[in-house]
Amino acid sequence: MKSRDLSDLALRNLREAILRNSLTTLGIAVGVASLVAMVSLGAGLQQLASKRLSQSGLFDSVFVTPKMNLRGMGREAAPAPSDKPPRLLDEAARQEISRLPNVIEVFPQVRFFTEVRYDGKPYATMVAGMPESSKASGSFDGMQGSFFSSAGANETILQSEFAKELSPQTSTLIGKELVLRYAERQSLPSNAPNSSVPTSPNSESLPGGFSVVPKEMHLRIVGVVDTEPASGFGGFGNGRLLIPLQVALTLRAAQVNDLRDIVRGTSSTPTFASLTVRAKGPAYVEALEVSIKNMGFGAFSLLDASKSLTTFFKVLDILLGIFGSLALFVATLGIVNTLVMAVLERRREIGVLKALGAADGDVKQLFFVEAGVMGLFGGILGVFLGWLIGRALNFGTNFYLHRRELPSVEISSVPWWLVLFAIGFAIAVSLAAGLYPASRAARLNPVEALRYE
Repeated sequence: MKSRDLSDLALRNLREAILRNSLTTLGIAVGVASLVAMVSLGAGLQQLASKRLSQSGLFDSVFVTPKMNLRGMGREAAPAPSDKPPRLLDEAARQEISRLPNVIEVFPQVRFFTEVRYDGKPYATMVAGMPESSKASGSFDGMQGSFFSSAGANETILQSEFAKELSPQTSTLIGKELVLRYAERQSLPSNAPNSSVPTSPNSESLPGGFSVVPKEMHLRIVGVVDTEPASGFGGFGNGRLLIPLQVALTLRAAQVNDLRDIVRGTSSTPTFASLTVRAKGPAYVEALEVSIKNMGFGAFSLLDASKSLTTFFKVLDILLGIFGSLALFVATLGIVNTLVMAVLERRREIGVLKALGAADGDVKQLFFVEAGVMGLFGGILGVFLGWLIGRALNFGTNFYLHRRELPSVEISSVPWWLVLFAIGFAIAVSLAAGLYPASRAARLNPVEALRYE
C-alpha cells in the first residue's frame, strides 16, 4: 500500500469518529500540558536562580584574603603551586591583582561599626561601602528612591529595617540628611615613637604607628532597600547604611583589621581584610585563583556551590518530569481504548483490505498512523496549554509580588528543547499505545473479518 493511500485512509477513519478521536487527542494534550507546565516551572526557577546569582557577581568572582585569615577562620587555604610566603593584602597588592589577565575590577570590603545622628538622635549602625558594579546585581531592584548618583557622591542608601528605626514612614526619609560619625585612621609622623604621640587634641593614639580622630560627614538619603545586598567575602552582612565604595575608602575609617595590623606590627601600611576580584566570566575564575595563590594570598570562589546548585535543578527537573508524565501515561489508556474500539468496528474493512492484498504490515501502519496523528496534534495542543499554564503562574506570582511592592520575576520558561521533547514524547507514547491494537488488527483472519456484521 502506498504511503499516500495509507495516510488518506487513516485521516478518513479519524474524521468518521471525530468526537471520540478528539476526546482522545484532548486527553493526550492534557497530559502533555501537565508535563510542559511542570518542567517549564523547573526550567524557569533554574534560569531565575542563575540570573540572580550571575547578576550578584558571586560566580565570576574570586575572594582574596591573607593566607593566615583563612586559617584563622578554621578553613585551611588550598596549597599554592608555588612556595611564595604570605604577603600583606594592601593597596600595592590590589593594584598588582588588578593587572592580571581577564580581571574586570578589584575592590576591597569596607565595613565598620559607627554611629549616625538623625533628627538630633543617635543610632548605632554598620556602614558598608558598595562598588558601582553592585547596581547591576539585582539587589537594588524595586528599591524606594534611586541608586547613588555617582561613585563619589555623599549619599547613602538605608536598609529598610534600619530606616524604620529612623522613621516609620521610610519613604519620607528620601532627600533628608543624616550625620555620619566615624573614627578616621591617621598615620603618625615618621619621627614619632610607636607609643602615643597624638596628632590633634581630640585624637587618641594607638601603638603601632597611627592615631584615631573622630570625624563627621553629612550624607543625603537617596534610597531605601529591602534586602541586604551581598558582595565580597562573606557579603556585607549587617551593612545597614550603604555608601559608595569610593567615598568609604576616602574616609579612611578605622576597621577591625586595623587591630590585627597592630598585633602583627604592620600598622604603618593599611591593609584590607579581603578583596573581591571580578573576572570576565566564570570560565576564567579557576585560572585567576591559581595566579592569586602564586602571588602569596589565599583565594577561593563559589564555583563548587554553583555545580551543586546545577545538580539540584537537574534532579528537580527529573522529578517534575516524572510527575508531569503520569497524566500523559493515563492518556495512553484512552488511545488504547479508542484504537481497540476502532478494530472492532472496522473488522469488515480490515478484511476487505487484506483480501485485496494488504499485508499485515500495512494494517499495522494504518493504525500506527492514526495513533501518531493523535499524538502529534495532542502534543502541539498540549505544548500550547502548558505555555498558557506557565503564563498564568507568572501572572499570579507577579500580581502577588506587586501588591507587596516587590520586583517581577519569571518563574516559568518553555525553552525550544522542551517543545520538541514534549511533541516527540507524545508521538512516541501514542505509537506505543497503538502497538497492541495494531497487532490485533494485523492478526485478523480476512475470511472471519468479512463474515463479521
